[in-house]
Amino acid sequence: MDNPTTPATPLQAERLRLARHWRATRRLSAGLLLLWLGTGFAAAFFARELAGLSLFGWPLSFYLAAQGASLVYLAIIGGYAWRMRRLDRDYRAARFQDGA
Repeated sequence: MDNPTTPATPLQAERLRLARHWRATRRLSAGLLLLWLGTGFAAAFFARELAGLSLFGWPLSFYLAAQGASLVYLAIIGGYAWRMRRLDRDYRAARFQDGA
């Protein structure tokens, strides 16, 4: 019997590579969206508790809403761009390695 993970044709191999690529892309996007949601939710939900703490003379809740969340969002964008560049490069390398 044939191994189900070994593609029989080049078209099946390409579909398998593409499916793996998109699975990794969706997983990355879902994780970063959860981080984005958590950051926005935490800054608003815990604002009262964080208002008692201060950072450079400002309440910590204000700092997180005004600056901290924006820095996390910037890190999310940078992380997404970096990881997608690597995923796309790996996909292209696997695609052209097989001569497809």
